[in-house]
Amino acid sequence: MSAPRRFATARAARVRATAAGRPLAVDGEPVAHVRESWLVEDRWWTEQPLRRRYWELVGESGRNLVVYHDLASGGWLRQR
Repeated sequence: MSAPRRFATARAARVRATAAGRPLAVDGEPVAHVRESWLVEDRWWTEQPLRRRYWELVGESGRNLVVYHDLASGGWLRQR
């Protein structure tokens, strides 16, 4: 029996975005298309609530990218 797989660990990303928060480039790669965006708000009842805006994107190279903006800290992280 193999060990359980972990979800991909998020890592810091350099994101250039519009004033409204839409990503224009991720780690230097221009964004060709926004597939989807969604807001996650969870653990609001705890000392450390979670509030993130996720973006599923396609880069100019054709790669799929998923990034999120941590709305509490202001940082950007990359899922894939």
